[in-house]
Amino acid sequence: MAATEAEGNKGGGLKKSYFDVLGICCSSEIPVIENILKDIEGIKEIRVIVATRTVIVLHDDLLVSQAQIVKALNQARFEANVRAYGDQKDHRKKWPSPYAVASGLLLLLSLLKYVNPIFRWVALAAVAAGILPIVLKSFAAVRHLRIDINILALIAVIGTIVLKDYLEAATIVFLFTIAEWLESRAAHKANAVMSSLLSIAPQKAVLADTGEVVGADEVKLGTLLAVKAGEDIPIDGIVVEGKCEVDEKTLTGESFPVPKQKNSTVWAGTINLNGYVTVKTTALAEDCVVAKMAKLVEEAQNNKSRTQRFIDKCAKFYTPAVIIISTCIVVIPLALRLPNRSHWFHLALVVLVSACPCALILSTPVASFCALTKAATSGLLIKGGDYLETLGKIKIMAFDKTGTITRGEFMVTEFQVLDKDNISLDTLLYWVSSIESKSSHPMAAALVDHGRSLSIDPKPENVDDFQNFPGEGVHGRIDGKDIYIGNRKIATRANCATVPEIKDEAKDGRTVGYIFCGTIAAGVFSLSDSCRTGAKEAMDELRSLGIKTAMLTGDSSAAALQAQKELGKALQAVHAELLPQDKTRLINDFKKEGPTAMIGDGLNDAPALATADIGISMGISGLLYLAWHLVVIHLFGQQFLLMLVPVC
Repeated sequence: MAATEAEGNKGGGLKKSYFDVLGICCSSEIPVIENILKDIEGIKEIRVIVATRTVIVLHDDLLVSQAQIVKALNQARFEANVRAYGDQKDHRKKWPSPYAVASGLLLLLSLLKYVNPIFRWVALAAVAAGILPIVLKSFAAVRHLRIDINILALIAVIGTIVLKDYLEAATIVFLFTIAEWLESRAAHKANAVMSSLLSIAPQKAVLADTGEVVGADEVKLGTLLAVKAGEDIPIDGIVVEGKCEVDEKTLTGESFPVPKQKNSTVWAGTINLNGYVTVKTTALAEDCVVAKMAKLVEEAQNNKSRTQRFIDKCAKFYTPAVIIISTCIVVIPLALRLPNRSHWFHLALVVLVSACPCALILSTPVASFCALTKAATSGLLIKGGDYLETLGKIKIMAFDKTGTITRGEFMVTEFQVLDKDNISLDTLLYWVSSIESKSSHPMAAALVDHGRSLSIDPKPENVDDFQNFPGEGVHGRIDGKDIYIGNRKIATRANCATVPEIKDEAKDGRTVGYIFCGTIAAGVFSLSDSCRTGAKEAMDELRSLGIKTAMLTGDSSAAALQAQKELGKALQAVHAELLPQDKTRLINDFKKEGPTAMIGDGLNDAPALATADIGISMGISGLLYLAWHLVVIHLFGQQFLLMLVPVC
């Protein structure tokens, strides 16, 4: 993704440009930047991300160019330049500025005043060497009617010189310039994570028909691309020819290679480890999964947490309050005619410097940004800072079973025909596999695969009136027959008064399904599933933190109890044979005990996910990683965010 990307959906000619603005100190600069840019013709939208010192501008490239935006920001001493996401250019200051270096060397030399008093004047030279950037930024702040840390520092330096404490004045200047450099490096670390996320997707693609190398952003839907062993997959698509194994850990966190064959889905930024495949694109470059991840993280950055919003409100009044307090420390002793006036004057300067709001104001957005981007590069997308804060307070964690606690990779262990006089095994398999091929449930895939293993090919085009009943099963009309497939509850849909009793139904925790042809029980089948690797350890970690764990599943009691048996004592409560509304009711009950999170991956989990304080939708992998995240949040609360800054 380049520094500028088209926003076709927002009107012709509009561009979204990204700028590195090193002069952003804290959120108090946001209104200033907005005031500078909002009156420029052609600028439609402005967003400022303090954590990475980034300004995102949506503008009409015909009316205002990137260079003009940079010029406007630099006139206010914001040190702006155009950024290209995903490039290798390093915008951080690897070394302190010449002003800081010169000031530091002269400050070190001024320490010789304890040997010879004449060196005390070298401290003044140290002030002069490093003060210029502070003076220029202070003038820019005054010109835009704002009070910032540069003004506070300048007042402190002038006051200290008036007190003839030249060494202290030089120390303030040096530490201030070094602090600005350190903040710049911290911001770069935060931005580097975002850049690495955006640079996952390759910029080039190879056309399968001609072998021509083209830009990824030029590839249209339905284009055939060639991907050789060792190459990155450039755009989301479907394999139409060949086999290979793909490393998806950069996108999903999956640690093992994932086999791909014809009709398998592949994602941009993942790596073809072996084999040659032809991929038919199913998305444009800007609509790939990795691009959507980047957009979600960008939106999350602008979705401030409650803590950050509170700090931003305080920041508007904090700096003026510091100046007023410092003034009072000087004026009140003078009015009361207290002795040692220089002491009070010195104390007021100390307050000015030590009460700098930048550390407080900057720490929250930087830490939140690092947490959001670090999670995103590991396959966990978080919608904003509020959700991070809520995760630290969770008391109850509710899990779906199929595909969340268990692998969701079912195998058919038994398939019987009950009405053998009227229906053959092949006919029943044909009906079931054809109807289930229109469903996305993991059990459906197992039934379809079982049919294919017996040379029964599904024909979904022959199925009419397909319906999905969450928590019950599915219905379809085929060969003039109304077929119902699901658990015991589907019998009600089929208007069947009795459900066949299956001997040893609870054996080995099998999931038992029923097939009805009209109102007649036509067949039964059973499937088995197993718990994910690491699920037990993850839940044990949560329990050790005092977080109650519960399983909410629409599966049979036998299957739920089998999963609980595999997990040992990790699960504290099990609720089976639930409809979506039952899960929602239980979540509401849990919320009375404390903040509740729900983890699931199916359509029938949607109401419960929406009802919980935190709804977590899981993909193929990630339970153990998610639990680790919750453990860190719960152990350290908001402090975990600050810990992630050096990690990022």
